[in-house]
Amino acid sequence: MSSTVPRRHTRKSPAARRAEIIAAAAAVALAGGLGCITLRRIAEDLGVRPGLIGHCFPSVEELVAEAFGSAARVELDALLPAGRTGTTPTGSPARFFARATGPAYDGVSRLWINARHLSRYHPVLRERVGDQEAVWRERLEALIREGVVQGEFRTDDPYVTMIQILVVIDGLGAHATTGTTDRPESVTRMAVTTAERELGLPPGTPARVPGDDRTTAR
Repeated sequence: MSSTVPRRHTRKSPAARRAEIIAAAAAVALAGGLGCITLRRIAEDLGVRPGLIGHCFPSVEELVAEAFGSAARVELDALLPAGRTGTTPTGSPARFFARATGPAYDGVSRLWINARHLSRYHPVLRERVGDQEAVWRERLEALIREGVVQGEFRTDDPYVTMIQILVVIDGLGAHATTGTTDRPESVTRMAVTTAERELGLPPGTPARVPGDDRTTAR
């Protein structure tokens, strides 16, 4: 006679469940946009009841903001790690531009555009977008200031230089959403050439990744 052993269900902690929900929502946002996030959609993806999602996030607006914040934070940590070690100030922009202007980040570029548009109507998302923009500015400006102190960069105003670089990257990201793939090389390299000019670097320096002869561009 065979016996059936009851399945043991492991109850996740509130923090673990919340992190799982945010990760699932971030994946949905990157694939189809923030507007695709619904409590029912995330519940289906995780194989749970919608009520469980609603218990953790009573408002879908809060989940949307958390999903954007998570995706944006992962991107920033990959591009400009907070605890940078073993990389010179000049080496960091090289990796930054190779990744930030590559097709792997087109999805995140679309997400930023989507979030900025929706944030006009949703205060919670607007606050999260503002927080992420501030962290972006702080990390890039700190890198530029470090490079100036070490004599690797030359700029009279690191803050203005940081804004110029980010504006060009944002513009290229917006252009990537049009689906255009035949951009002239001079346009593709605009972020790099802006950094070269504003940081006083020899041509090709920001695009040359140490240990990697390849240069990735949108």
